[in-house]
Amino acid sequence: MKFIKMHGAGNDYVYINGFEEQVDQPEKLAVAVSDRHFGVGSDGLILILPSKVADVRMRMFNADGSEAEMCGNGIRCVAKFSADSGLVTGDEIRIETKAGILPLKLYFGSDHKVDRVRVNMGMPRLMPAEIPVLTDTETIIVDQPLNILDRTFAITCVSMGNPHCIIFVDQLDDFAVEYYGSVIEKHPMFPNRINVEFVEQISRSEVKQRTWERGAGETLACGTGASAVAVAGVLSGRTERSITNCLRGGSLQLEWSEAGDVFMTGPATEVFHGEFFDL
Repeated sequence: MKFIKMHGAGNDYVYINGFEEQVDQPEKLAVAVSDRHFGVGSDGLILILPSKVADVRMRMFNADGSEAEMCGNGIRCVAKFSADSGLVTGDEIRIETKAGILPLKLYFGSDHKVDRVRVNMGMPRLMPAEIPVLTDTETIIVDQPLNILDRTFAITCVSMGNPHCIIFVDQLDDFAVEYYGSVIEKHPMFPNRINVEFVEQISRSEVKQRTWERGAGETLACGTGASAVAVAGVLSGRTERSITNCLRGGSLQLEWSEAGDVFMTGPATEVFHGEFFDL
């Protein structure tokens, strides 16, 4: 089976062109290709498929085989592949995901291939039932205390098509992301599990982020998470509506518009092509 390895700010996936290849067991394939010792090595698997309602359709599977609603870094690479391979023409594309249809703007480099993509991530979902979060309150969750192991964190919860728990911390570089993130991910108040963003505020226009992704562990970047952080920063009064988010794999530009949509701009990079035999 032929594949393409791509990454968005270090958030790397194996991509299958579903216009030419057929995948019968994507959950099993995701586990096999994601293994960094015996597989290709990635944060998961993304299928690029025909769509009846958009230009292309995207299905995204985590490294543990679980299917996720959306991936902000992954969708930029889907857009790059679709344009570079001729599936779409022009500088705009609409991609169908489990979180809805998202429009994207393509930016081309000197080689006439896509190198950056701007994604309209849509409006954040803030009510607990929409995320979902099991809580006694019917109001949005902003800096709500949550006791985890030996700490009490102030959490803000946002869905960008998939659920996120954002926690601002004083110092990020040496923070125990796995220790706390793995427990928060599976906390009973999050019935679908949750992605956890630990964030250090640098200024009102810049933050640093590390992400514990459900089903994948810590990743170098998370686009929906970065979008959720932009929303959480505004809701908690920490940041402006336009910020630079510095992730371990690179930086993303985020804007939560006055109209309500979140826009994310960042790189999309092809690493290599290959063929996978161990199915």
